[in-house]
Amino acid sequence: MPAEKALGIVLRVVDFSETSCVVTIFTREFGKVRGLAKGARRPKGPFESALDLLALVRLVFLRKSSDALDLLTEAKLERRFRAAARGIPRLYAGYYVAELLDALTDDDDPHPELFDAAEHSLRALESAAPTARIVLRFELAALRWLGHWPSLDACVECGAPITANERVAFSLLGGGALCPRCRPGKRQVVSLSAAAAQLLLREAAGAEDGWDARAAGELRGLVNNYLSHLLGHRPKMHEYMDTIWRAET
Repeated sequence: MPAEKALGIVLRVVDFSETSCVVTIFTREFGKVRGLAKGARRPKGPFESALDLLALVRLVFLRKSSDALDLLTEAKLERRFRAAARGIPRLYAGYYVAELLDALTDDDDPHPELFDAAEHSLRALESAAPTARIVLRFELAALRWLGHWPSLDACVECGAPITANERVAFSLLGGGALCPRCRPGKRQVVSLSAAAAQLLLREAAGAEDGWDARAAGELRGLVNNYLSHLLGHRPKMHEYMDTIWRAET
């Protein structure tokens, strides 16, 4: 069986024995990989203490059947995640990135654009850029590259155009805006101002201007609700992200 090579971000490390651990890694080439790293807990060996949470690593592994863990044979450290040096909130934001990558993706389903967005976000968390904005842009990138991008310019029910200068009724179940005719009787609908809808589009495009704190707070609520709906539960790190958001906006 030929060995596979990949660039990956370590999402989870669970002790398996005194010397080994089970590791979840989101790779650019193969998507999420779960494998057994024998000897990874030894100070010296083929992993060279590279399997730290959120570390960027060069990975070598052997693919197993769908019901078995892959076998990780080697990992070389490319970069450790050092955002904690700038404050605990940035460390928590990194944990949130890992939580979303693990929860929103399936095993062996590659999304190279999402990998690049995650890797960029983790680098940005080590800079002086606002944590809340980095997190928001990663969330929007995840929605886009995983096929959950919301429709805001047309009704998700009938396709009727949505007026840009009015409040938008956003259906969490439908994944987008509802026109006035389709809105009545729908469950799990939140109201979004035109300013917040426009901010969503600007942030997704990486715009550097046009930040509106009030619209941003409204958008934060929508993204929280939408992600919780997609996952079927509220992410564990949302409480910390809400605290960061209130502190920075």
